[in-house]
Amino acid sequence: MILSTEMPLKKQPHNQIDYNSKLFLLGSCFSENIGNKLDYYKFQSQQNPFGILFHPKAIERLITNAINKKEYTEDDIFFHNERWHCFEAHSNLSSVNKEGLLQNLNTAINQTNKKLHNSTHLTITLGTSWVYREISSDTVVANCHKVPQKKFLKEILSIKEITESLEAIISLVKSINPKINIFFTVSPVRHIKDGFIENQRSKSHLLTAIHQVVEPRKNIHYFPSYEIMMDELRDYRFYTEDMIHPNQIAVNYIWEKFSDVWISESAHQTMNKVEIVQKGLTHRSFNPNSNQHQLFLKNLQEKKETLIKAFPFMNF
Repeated sequence: MILSTEMPLKKQPHNQIDYNSKLFLLGSCFSENIGNKLDYYKFQSQQNPFGILFHPKAIERLITNAINKKEYTEDDIFFHNERWHCFEAHSNLSSVNKEGLLQNLNTAINQTNKKLHNSTHLTITLGTSWVYREISSDTVVANCHKVPQKKFLKEILSIKEITESLEAIISLVKSINPKINIFFTVSPVRHIKDGFIENQRSKSHLLTAIHQVVEPRKNIHYFPSYEIMMDELRDYRFYTEDMIHPNQIAVNYIWEKFSDVWISESAHQTMNKVEIVQKGLTHRSFNPNSNQHQLFLKNLQEKKETLIKAFPFMNF
């Protein structure tokens, strides 16, 4: 008896990810779930220099500023709740002093510029169509930083607005890196604070807009993270205690699907070797001074050195 529906996914025949690939991930917190998996398996990847970005306008602005090599100044930041913030970045970059924040912002914008130029694969995970517009500047922000809500207007981006934003993102990135592969995906995290109906509206706008710009012949792809969560894993046992975020079982499942579709067979072989080392590094011996454990450490070190010799960028 089959008790679930499985989404048929075909392995991509071209431009697969291997250990020579350079990956860059932007977007919602789910992009960090996948990014952490790439880090664990020691791929050449970086995620969210500006922190988590939930909506397409925030990502479009980041890419625009990075390509234009914007330099952040005091005009771009503000002081609130004893910390300095920037409406274009996540609070992870905020600082107790303005110099620290400006350094964080300018370091991150330079990193983003380099990654956009050099990456072979760019993954953009969109979380919501809902945005907050700061009234005084009439600007859509990436993060409100707990500034009182009365200072913002809450809006939902139309399908047309999202489509135009995604087209701008593609055009900007391709202008400096024509051969890059761009993946779009929609975060399976439910934004219930917006409301149940509002969350569905939001996700549907994102999905419709993405499918208006996807074109595999131009290396613009879609990966169905959202659909896998909603249709294959349609059970609350696959959520964390908040019943909003996918739990580790769900993250692992979606990662396996992504890996099967986009990661090459040769890379899978290396991933298995990396995982042996990673598990070995977490091993704790009852008798660290025993001959058996010393032999284990010697073998583990040899495995690490073999991988690093083949892939010098790896760092355990």
